[in-house]
Amino acid sequence: MDHTKNKIHVLFLPLWYPNKYDPMPGLFIRRHIEAVSQYCKVSVLYLHPDINQKEKYQLEYTEEPNIDTAKLYYRQTKNSLPLLSNIIKGINFLKAAYYGYREICKNNEKPQIAHVNVLTRLGLFALILKYLYGLPYIITEHWSRYQPHVNTYKGIIRKLITRIVIKRASAVTTVSNDLKNAMLRHNLKNHIYYITPNVVDTNLFVRFERNQKNKVKQIVHVSCFDDQPKNISGILRVIKRLSESRDDFKCLMVGDGPDFERIKSYASSLKIDSKFVQFLGLKEEKELVNIINQSDFMLLFSNYENFPVVITESFSCGLPVVSTAVGGIPEYLTSDKGILVKVGDEKQLLQALHKMLENLSEYDSNKIRQYAIDHFSYPVVGKQFYTIYKNALNIKHEG
Repeated sequence: MDHTKNKIHVLFLPLWYPNKYDPMPGLFIRRHIEAVSQYCKVSVLYLHPDINQKEKYQLEYTEEPNIDTAKLYYRQTKNSLPLLSNIIKGINFLKAAYYGYREICKNNEKPQIAHVNVLTRLGLFALILKYLYGLPYIITEHWSRYQPHVNTYKGIIRKLITRIVIKRASAVTTVSNDLKNAMLRHNLKNHIYYITPNVVDTNLFVRFERNQKNKVKQIVHVSCFDDQPKNISGILRVIKRLSESRDDFKCLMVGDGPDFERIKSYASSLKIDSKFVQFLGLKEEKELVNIINQSDFMLLFSNYENFPVVITESFSCGLPVVSTAVGGIPEYLTSDKGILVKVGDEKQLLQALHKMLENLSEYDSNKIRQYAIDHFSYPVVGKQFYTIYKNALNIKHEG
């Protein structure tokens, strides 16, 4: 295409991505891709194993302005021996990845740089491409598994390969200093680490005028309804206590996930009046924007996080946030944009909710939104990645 021929061609390799089985995984990666596409030509290669698929490969190829996407579903074989099964899975993955790469090259000029999102297998494939074709790669890591309280970064072979992949990358980016430091504690060293936050569509998540004189203030919680990391049950216990001393609020619970029905049952067992808690299920795009904009502040009580997208979405809508001080959240959530509490401290969360409900007028919605535009908007984050690509490719001038 003429309008992209002079742009850097980036091959995105995401571990998580919206697919035909589930439209939700990796939406934050998709937004990074959209941001990058404002400056670069992007090809996306997403790989998805399927033990029930009859065909060896099933390719879905779509074209959008500056973004070509190849979603490759490949047949995965079963084996009762764990070690042999893992070896076969790894070989099948690399074969599928190479097949997908060749298909992308058939439809485009060869990529100039690869951008891995989430380790380790895709990083290994990027390393192979580097050795075969001299293709440099960068890595963006999102996973919280490196944190000591998560502790799922295990396995001698995995750790060895990850260290090699990290070391040979042109750069590594994380959404927070907290995640960067967690990786460094595992000896995942690279000469260049960048902090590139999650991105938000500030043209979609816009600020509406809210009536600050409403007697009933609206709290909103948005999550994947996985109670172990998100501690939604803790939120409900605090909401129950809050409802025993005041009735000027309601909390909207937005999202779906593995613990959705259990959390609803738990709310019933706590005998929380429905006027205080409402479960809305999964909401997306404009529906989600409307719910956030009709609310007064966002509430999170996670046991662990990196830097959740719902915070950037709330900031973009001008909302303050009450959250636990976990992961990279304290790096962005300062006192002028909300309140931080200790992990699992329900007494402190109760105090924070009282304080927020009584002092909402102290938060400047316009300044909160402007902070989101200045730090998390597509042009800002896209330009950060573009600069990283140029440095990796040693491009001195735009062109």
